[in-house]
Amino acid sequence: MKTLAIDIGGTGLKASVLDEHGKMLVERVRMPTPHPSAPKDLLAALDGLVQRLPAYDRISAGFPGVVRNGKVITAPHLGTKVWRGFNLQEALAKQFGKPARVENDAEVQGLGIVTGEGLEVVLTLGTGIGSAIFDNGHMTPHLELAHHPIHKSATYDEYIGDAVRKKIGKKKWSDRVHRAIGIVNTLLNYDTLYLGGGNAANLSGKLPANVKLASNEKGITGGIHLWDDSRSR
Repeated sequence: MKTLAIDIGGTGLKASVLDEHGKMLVERVRMPTPHPSAPKDLLAALDGLVQRLPAYDRISAGFPGVVRNGKVITAPHLGTKVWRGFNLQEALAKQFGKPARVENDAEVQGLGIVTGEGLEVVLTLGTGIGSAIFDNGHMTPHLELAHHPIHKSATYDEYIGDAVRKKIGKKKWSDRVHRAIGIVNTLLNYDTLYLGGGNAANLSGKLPANVKLASNEKGITGGIHLWDDSRSR
């Protein structure tokens, strides 16, 4: 059983095909996320991306927003107004002729990262901030930290997102991320926190012992676990 795994990001689309163990059969392919990015635009871009990959039997996709039962609730970096209520899971299945499952992108990455021991939290540092919480390996109800205030009226996206990193520089941005780590620890009392996303590599300073950097390949390989009903929702 081969799985087409798609990672939809605010700035880039990535995909590969996984074997039955979740290992990538080919190097992942990538292209910029189209903007504007209405559903028809994104699906057209994915069609071109997927044509570069070998055959597959089913589809897993991570999406940068709140997803419930395959339907998009929010899409802050693609346009919530045009995406709200769109059944991306159904659209992918129809377009590619294979069964599909869709979840929040941070949760898909988390499925590929967590060990299944204790309370594990994933924060992805990318265009915006993604978050996922796992209790002994099981996804909990989605908590959209990205749009919750963290400092005065600034949300996590506005406080440590990519735009502010470019504006204030690596050192000040890293200091903010370390403050955010402490706040999330106070909020959740996690056993382990994993930092993923493209900007995790830009983080400087020593991390607490229970905070670890995670490979961004997990945003692809974690897709295999969307078909494991004992772990996903």
